Amino acid sequence: MPHSVPLQPEQLFSACDPAVFAFETTAELLERVEILGQPRAEDAVRFGVGIEQEGFNIYALGPVGTGKRHMVDHFLRECAARRPAAPDTCYVHNFEESHRARVLRVPAGKAVELQQAMADFVEAVRTSLARAMESEEYQARRRVLEQQFEERPEQAFDQLRAQARERGLAMLRTPVGIVFAPLKAEDEVMPPEEYKELPADERKQIEGAVEELQVEVQKVLRQAPAWEREMQAALRELNREMTTHAVGHLIEELRASFDELPQVLAFLDAVEKDIVEHAEDLLQVRTASDPAQLAAQVLAGGPTEPSPVLRYKVNVMVDHQGHEHAPVVCEEHPTYANLVGRVEHVAQMGALVTDFHLIRPGALHRANGGYLVLDARALLTQPYAWEALKRSLKTREVRIESLGQVLGVVSTVSLEPEPVPLQVKVVLLGEPLLYYLLCAYDPEFGELFKVAADFDDRLARSDGGEQQYARLVAGVVEHGGLRPFDRGAVARVVEHGSRLVGHAEKLSAHTESVADLVREADYWAGQEGLDVVGAVQVQRAVDAQVHRADRLRERVQESILRGTVFIDTDGARVGQINGLSVIQLGRFAFGQPNRITARVRLGKGEVVNIEREVELSGPIHSKGVLIMSSFLASRYAADEPLSLSASLVFEQSYAGVDGDSASCAELLALLSAIADCPLHQSLAITGSVNQHGLVQPIGGVNEKIEGYYDICAGRGLTGRQGVVIPRANVPHLMLRHDVVAAAKAGLFHVYAVETVDDAIELLTGQAAGAPDADGRYPDGTVNGAVERRLRDLARRRKEALAQRGEGDAS
Repeated sequence: MPHSVPLQPEQLFSACDPAVFAFETTAELLERVEILGQPRAEDAVRFGVGIEQEGFNIYALGPVGTGKRHMVDHFLRECAARRPAAPDTCYVHNFEESHRARVLRVPAGKAVELQQAMADFVEAVRTSLARAMESEEYQARRRVLEQQFEERPEQAFDQLRAQARERGLAMLRTPVGIVFAPLKAEDEVMPPEEYKELPADERKQIEGAVEELQVEVQKVLRQAPAWEREMQAALRELNREMTTHAVGHLIEELRASFDELPQVLAFLDAVEKDIVEHAEDLLQVRTASDPAQLAAQVLAGGPTEPSPVLRYKVNVMVDHQGHEHAPVVCEEHPTYANLVGRVEHVAQMGALVTDFHLIRPGALHRANGGYLVLDARALLTQPYAWEALKRSLKTREVRIESLGQVLGVVSTVSLEPEPVPLQVKVVLLGEPLLYYLLCAYDPEFGELFKVAADFDDRLARSDGGEQQYARLVAGVVEHGGLRPFDRGAVARVVEHGSRLVGHAEKLSAHTESVADLVREADYWAGQEGLDVVGAVQVQRAVDAQVHRADRLRERVQESILRGTVFIDTDGARVGQINGLSVIQLGRFAFGQPNRITARVRLGKGEVVNIEREVELSGPIHSKGVLIMSSFLASRYAADEPLSLSASLVFEQSYAGVDGDSASCAELLALLSAIADCPLHQSLAITGSVNQHGLVQPIGGVNEKIEGYYDICAGRGLTGRQGVVIPRANVPHLMLRHDVVAAAKAGLFHVYAVETVDDAIELLTGQAAGAPDADGRYPDGTVNGAVERRLRDLARRRKEALAQRGEGDAS
């Protein structure tokens, strides 16, 4: 029987021949690689980076350590080198709406130039204004204006005084105001006693004249504020004239320096207008807001007005001075504020105040005009950061708002900077699960991230793949300043790459794991005082990695070898078999045998999964048991009811069980219990079974075989021990060297089966049996014994039901 022949040692491990490499050491390799076999992802990244249309942002999905970040960074910088430097971004004061700072986008390097020019301009303006305001011409013209407006009330009162004299009255200035008194001869004021002695008609005439003159006095007094305003207006006009004359040439010099930038010219026009209007304020030496003004603004709940000196200056947000290419920004901490920027505050007079100088950029500002790389998980775990990124990409502008403003929980007026126009390519790096969840639950995701760069975790182990591994090792050696690897060491790294991916025909694309192995092998070569790393040092690094992680594996194996956990590795038992499972602890996985037992009795055709009954069975394991039950009923009880009750259990299992890789072992244990046919305990088996009796491949086949081998080796190899695996798993075999050596010596065996019948014959040593033309299995076979027992159970159940008068069991 071909299936009873164990696999050959060369089938258990696919060795890499060092002769495939044309070098003695990696120092001879001129070509280096840092990413392993990602043609699909490379094409996607090239396309996503190159296309300029809206929405074609990139999501690079793949396991961590496959080189996503390195490849993305490489192509982004390659593309950025072909694009010009992005414009600078700065904020300036808005003279019309002080709470809405204006944004200026100027060519790279111009923002700092404008900032310095405005700082020099302010100092020059203050000096020029001070000189103009202190000039003799200005002072003389101001005195003339003041004198003119001071003389106007006196002239009006002189006219009133003359009118009063014509009427025989004197105009007198008193502490309570202007009064009129009658005159007597020689311009003397008539005493009150004489006035009382005047005839009534004459007194009445004098009183009437006084009333008329008082009306004229009121007219003059009412004109005084208007004259004051006229004087202030004249002074302002004089100040404007002098200010324009003083700063006009300075403004023109600035305009000449930035005449190709319309935004800057508009800002300079506003600056000139504001300086003319507030020349006197500018002359006051202040670097902060006036306390009284600040207090009023704080009480009003609004943003503070910058001092005259500060409001003409420039807040450079993003400076690309000296940059020749478009920016590539990697934001490692993509919080909401770190993405869209923020407005900072300072404490003054017990309150937090701000102005446009405290506007700070975010990653979107720094990457504007270029590329932004973000970690998807880090982005999604930051509150409101994902929504902020989507909003910016949809509106194509970056709006700086606090979370209070966004959520509508802050009603006070705050600084609202103008949004910055956005043109950026965003690349998200993340695991596949996040990508598929976003596709499923965020309808906007597909519109904003139209390019998926899917990174594979493996590559074909062809001659090209092995040569890529050699170039990768050379790259790690060169980058880390390590010792060169000889070709035997590279061959061992290739073999370990197949082991990592669990496939003899594939290699792991997890570059970080390979690089770590290279670094550890270099360490051990250094410990041994070697100048070149060999295969022995690579193997020592592999063994050291396992040793650091296998404490729990040793504990499990010790409990089996001490007899605490019952596992037989010799003899034969009915209804008992050794199944195999894998335990994953972090990045380390190991296999262990598990005793599976089955018991049968007369019943209603139920196969009880005890693990499921106590809620220790996962859904996949429960599915495997149901498939096994379906196979049992369809093969052996197709024309009559299945009249047994059976129970299956993982003995001494106190945690959850999942996966269907034990379904073949469970089926064999059940068939053994039904046929009363013992199973060899020297063999362990793994594999799932379908409804047609075919044994299907499973995962972790190497770890499972090695787990059972370790137990057998610990008790002493007898030459009868081994593991039965699905034939479809043969290409996955990359077993440890000690297991291969034991197989080569005939002390341990690995068998591959395709059907349940193949496994039956291996585990029982008897023929499985094939059905005849009537569908019956012959005597002396396991299948025949199962069929006879089930028919006997069906007969006994029918008789029992008939005795109780319950009718046919069907």
